[in-house]
Amino acid sequence: MKILYGVVGEGMGHATRSKVVLEHLLGLGHRVKIVVSGRAYEFLKKSFEEVVQIQGLEISYLDGAMDRDATFAKTVLTAPGKLLDNVGAYYDEVAMFRPDAVISDFESFAYLFGRRHDLPILSIDNQQVISRCWHEPDVLEGHALDFQTTKAFIRLKLPSCEQYIVTTFFYPDIKEKYRANTVLVPPILREAILRATPTDGEHVIVYQTSTSDVQLLEVLQRFEQQKFVVYGLRRDEIRGNCVIKNFAEQGFIDDLASARAVIANGGLSLIGEALALGKPIFSVPVRHQFEQEMNARYLVKLGYGMTSPEMDGDVLGAFLGDAHHFARNIRRTPQHDANAALFAAVDGALASFAKP
Repeated sequence: MKILYGVVGEGMGHATRSKVVLEHLLGLGHRVKIVVSGRAYEFLKKSFEEVVQIQGLEISYLDGAMDRDATFAKTVLTAPGKLLDNVGAYYDEVAMFRPDAVISDFESFAYLFGRRHDLPILSIDNQQVISRCWHEPDVLEGHALDFQTTKAFIRLKLPSCEQYIVTTFFYPDIKEKYRANTVLVPPILREAILRATPTDGEHVIVYQTSTSDVQLLEVLQRFEQQKFVVYGLRRDEIRGNCVIKNFAEQGFIDDLASARAVIANGGLSLIGEALALGKPIFSVPVRHQFEQEMNARYLVKLGYGMTSPEMDGDVLGAFLGDAHHFARNIRRTPQHDANAALFAAVDGALASFAKP
């Protein structure tokens, strides 16, 4: 089967997860053309031959929060040029490919191509858990506006796909009207994580999405007896008890596997990898990104860690003191069979698409 696979380029989580699915599809003999934007293009281009660069949404950050006004302005101002670039990609690269089906990881270009050509579409992402599942009031409390706007955006972005595969570490009830074509599967794990051997080290690994958070290092340095290995600030430096590292995939995985705990925002990819390796998590979600707020609250509900709306030294101290307790809760949770459920769902969806 010939498959057009769209990957949203904001952040690297979608790209690393999609790489796992892409390798599975190619291993089964499918031919896949990938359309992707942002930094994810360079990442996927290193591993796959048929990769087309398109233009996508870019999110702006200010003081560790998503800057909604700047993001909207950037989207409006750059949209005409991006549209022209994408039209060129449509005619030059994609239309001649003549795919049989579309898979979209929250990416609109491939989705719209599938709709235009009446192709079956499979959605694989983590955002759909917001709109297709029920959530208890304590998960939504204090974030009603962000929840409603995010849910509306998700419903508009990829409506009426034939199948939805939703990756998640928590399992709320699927709304009845969506149960026939929606399945929840565990977080997608890349091969390097599956090969990693977790150990109980002394350091805490820190991953910061935004370089604009000025409080991070100041708070970490209050804990003089604790070593922190910090990624995401895009430089190499030693500052007191903080070892700041530029990102390198294997080095990051080694530090994650040997950490005693994790400090991160609320993105699913790192949460899934940390839980797979048995690491408790202190989550400081990017403000105004409801998905991250929701993930953080489910971490607390499940007893896997703690959360704070900002890098709060008192809360962090409490988390570090109870890290062993959270790690024990994670170990008690039955582990799923790696990516088996995901691959079974993908194969089943494509088989249903192939039926006459």
